[in-house]
Amino acid sequence: MASTDDPDAPDALLTPSEVAQLFRVNPKTVTRWARAGKLTAIRTLGGHRRFRASEIQRCLEELSHEDVPITDNNHHTS
Repeated sequence: MASTDDPDAPDALLTPSEVAQLFRVNPKTVTRWARAGKLTAIRTLGGHRRFRASEIQRCLEELSHEDVPITDNNHHTS
């Protein structure tokens, strides 16, 4: 992970699976959140989504201070 002491250091990028483990959700839920604009995704040259570790950490910290569930209860049957 990038050091917080160096603002110019590149931020670590996480895969949807890694983000899903942190939020304790399915990787497809992370993809849905990205499509819905809830998380900012960076696209690789191959079209895969990656997420900035600093943004994910910030989201986790915000959720830990709120009494809000972090799971997506909107189950789609498509």
